[in-house]
Amino acid sequence: VLDAIKAAKGAKIRVVMITGDHKATAEAIGRELGIMEKEDKAYSGLELDNMSDEELDKNIEHATVFARVSPQHKLRIVKSFKKKGEVVAMTGDGVNDAPALKLADIGISMGIVGTDVAKEASDMILADDNFSTIVAAIEEGRVSYSNIKRTITYLISTNFGEGLTLVTSILIGLPLPLTALQILWVNLVTDGVSVIPLSLEPKHADVLHKPPRDPKEEIINREVKIWIVMVASLMTLGVIALFYNALNSQSSIEYARSMAFVTMSVFQIFNVLNMRSLSTSILKLGIFSNKYVVLAMFISFALQLVVIYIPFLNTAFDTVPLAPFDLFLIILISLSIIIVGELLKVSLSKK
Repeated sequence: VLDAIKAAKGAKIRVVMITGDHKATAEAIGRELGIMEKEDKAYSGLELDNMSDEELDKNIEHATVFARVSPQHKLRIVKSFKKKGEVVAMTGDGVNDAPALKLADIGISMGIVGTDVAKEASDMILADDNFSTIVAAIEEGRVSYSNIKRTITYLISTNFGEGLTLVTSILIGLPLPLTALQILWVNLVTDGVSVIPLSLEPKHADVLHKPPRDPKEEIINREVKIWIVMVASLMTLGVIALFYNALNSQSSIEYARSMAFVTMSVFQIFNVLNMRSLSTSILKLGIFSNKYVVLAMFISFALQLVVIYIPFLNTAFDTVPLAPFDLFLIILISLSIIIVGELLKVSLSKK
């Protein structure tokens, strides 16, 4: 429990103990567990009776232990925290806990010793009655949310990049740099192979060192929008630059489109490394710390080479084999998305 409380505090989760024990006993236990610190206060049910709601709202800022409380006191405590804009999770096992469990944002009843009434009033049942499990669940929840957010950012940014590339080429009077089948390949194969391991990104070391997110915050927030604009703009610039250069080098339209096709795919392959974290450097995370992402990148690149260099697929996808120098040039330019991504992470972390 000590480690769990310490981890919760590190995650900026405030732990408050509400008990029926005597105030002195509850205060001693609270300090032993690390719930109470020097500036924190303990209040008894009698003291709560002598407080108005306004006084409770003021005093609750530094209150971490409540002793000898009644069901009515628990309701007042939950209401006071909610007035402060806090997201309140309440644990309980008895019949008298039911009203507070119902009022809390997340009511958690005990699975072993909890009464049927408490379980019915709660949103969640803690199967092992262990506080550490709550902290572990919070950690898993944060990991799942982060993975969903990163996956959405990857898919939207790359698809927006594809659309922006096509629109920009039309506006500046160039032929379409990709055919419909090539776009379909990028969406289904390149994205499809990469996005599954990205969604399974293991937890990062700092997952419980960050404050809780604002529950009103949209998943596509300012940070995600910046990533979308950066990735889409860089992809568009790189693809059109190589496409235009190929057309001006007396290459056939098929060769120029093959250049654009491979460039678009390699940009997306490298962007997977960016998306493993929107704020932490890939060098800090470790390039090989998610082996599935690395494997997916190699598979995507290999499949891209197959489409370019296998004759019968050349016919199907309107592609032609690329010269080794052009392939090297594509990789070099596509790597820019990792460099710019690292700079963006530094900039966002400072803000």
